[in-house]
Amino acid sequence: MTNHTSIESDQPTAEELAEEEGVVVDALTGQVITSSAVSEGISPELLHDPYGEEPLSTSRADFEAMLADFDAGFQDIKEGEIVQAKVLRVTDSSVILEFGFKSEGSVALEEFKDPPEPGQEVEVLLESLEDDDGVVVLSKKKADFLRVWEKIREAHEADRPVKGTLVRKIKGGVTVDLMGVDAFLPGSQIALRRVPNIEDLIGETYKFKIIKLNKRRRNIVVSRRVILEAEREKKRETLVKELLVGQVREGVVKNITDFGAFIDLGGLDGLLHITDMSWGRVGHPSEVVEIGKALDVKVLDIDWNRERISLGMKQLLPYPWTDIDKKYPVGSRVRGKVVSITNYGAFVELEKGVEGLVHISEMSWTRNVRHPSKVVSIGEEIEAVVLKVDPDDEKISLGMKQIEEDPWLALPMKYPTSTRLSGIVRNLTSFGAFVEIEPGIDGLVHVSDMSWTKRVEHPSEVVQKGQEVGVMVLDVDAENKRISLGIKQLQDDPWPMISERFAPGVECDGKVARVQEKGVVMDLGDDIEGFVPASHSGIDDASRLEEYYGDGDPASLRVIESDAANRRIVLGVTETPKRRPQEAIEAARAAREAAKARASSDSDDDAPAPKVPKPAPAAARAEEAEEESPAES
Repeated sequence: MTNHTSIESDQPTAEELAEEEGVVVDALTGQVITSSAVSEGISPELLHDPYGEEPLSTSRADFEAMLADFDAGFQDIKEGEIVQAKVLRVTDSSVILEFGFKSEGSVALEEFKDPPEPGQEVEVLLESLEDDDGVVVLSKKKADFLRVWEKIREAHEADRPVKGTLVRKIKGGVTVDLMGVDAFLPGSQIALRRVPNIEDLIGETYKFKIIKLNKRRRNIVVSRRVILEAEREKKRETLVKELLVGQVREGVVKNITDFGAFIDLGGLDGLLHITDMSWGRVGHPSEVVEIGKALDVKVLDIDWNRERISLGMKQLLPYPWTDIDKKYPVGSRVRGKVVSITNYGAFVELEKGVEGLVHISEMSWTRNVRHPSKVVSIGEEIEAVVLKVDPDDEKISLGMKQIEEDPWLALPMKYPTSTRLSGIVRNLTSFGAFVEIEPGIDGLVHVSDMSWTKRVEHPSEVVQKGQEVGVMVLDVDAENKRISLGIKQLQDDPWPMISERFAPGVECDGKVARVQEKGVVMDLGDDIEGFVPASHSGIDDASRLEEYYGDGDPASLRVIESDAANRRIVLGVTETPKRRPQEAIEAARAAREAAKARASSDSDDDAPAPKVPKPAPAAARAEEAEEESPAES
């Protein structure tokens, strides 16, 4: 039985015309073709041929039977229909077909997926019985398209999913091979979430729902998301009834962010936060999970109102801080890997989920560590001593320097008071100089212990950074890690002789050393200084002292007080000086500011401020000498 399919038009009137006038609709162009009705019966001329030379010897009934058999060899063929054809032969470029009653046509070989065999029957579309060259036009590809289109139309009308294969990525989406026909899959319809790498899906086969069909434009739009959403909703309904806090469920990693990973539980997504992935330190979620990987998670919290599910992985493992104080008792030695460095110390991983902090102050007994990175580095394995364990706050304090014996404990015996040493000036501050007496051990020479007679405003007046100097040990405080050193103590105290030389009432000459707020410091020679209070300077307004006294100006003086015990000489001027020129006053002020700036730059202010011992009593008394005079007191 010959099988042929007529092409339907999108115009509703075409069907009416087909029924009423025998109109055939072109499936590809939508053109309406009207054909003449074919009358039934046998022409009388066939039974009685007046021009025949011999009368027919066949009866009417036999002739009608023979004619019916002959008509069976014909197909009721029309242009625009799919017809059955037989392969006569195959050439290098085409396939020669026979259809109808001894009608022949050819189809390009490339329209066949597999080359046919002679004698094989195939379906082709009769595009034209005769073109401009008088040749029959056939198409295997268009016939296949029409057959597939019917199946696609039926699936669309029945809302039935169809299988397809992703072929190639195009602008806005992907082309899908749907039973040999290209369909368009928009990017938003590929999955429930945006697909970052569409190329990875090329070649995959999925089920699709046809969401748009336009036969005239041969346009098919499909969606995979619609199917996934339907499946998700079914699973979600089941999951909502089953899901409980505390359950352990299997999920698949759907997406990874900086703060965690989204896990598909089979209809619902849950968030596995980075802090719930491991008891240990996790730099990025990708270190623990990967997209598409199946894993077990524990349900930590459910908020149906906000549709949020919190998941955890580390909760499936034992809590590492249980009995941690027994595992790492105070005083025990441990080994671990440095996993993080901050300004205040380094965190050391003792085991997964257990870290201890080595504070910067616990890294060295002797070194002045400015930053932990100067001592340790990330990934380095170190040894330390447990100093403190706090299970409640999950904190362990560690010490690196405790691995070795504290060298400060032996210093009092090694450097008893009055020991003479030599060392290198490592740092200058406004209150003194730090001198290294052995590697890592510094002592402080306070400004008050640099000279017996001269008031030292800044240590740079006596020593320079990097200079080797002789010092004497004044005190060793092992507990507070302090050593007090002195330079002036290397010599005998000259004040008993000075007090005799500058007895009260003695008149002498001196030079202005410096002007201060409450008086003037005078240089009496031999590094001996005396102080002229403002009340004995001959100037009524103390704020104008610098207008009358300049550095290096000579002055006639009289000793008012000489105190060997407090190491001070109080003076008064015998002649009131004249006011200095304004230019000299301004130059002196500028020089004084420059000197302050240089002194400030000489100090190593970037270094952490060391602990400073209290000034010696003599220094305290010297400071008091500038603030009051015998007359004022």
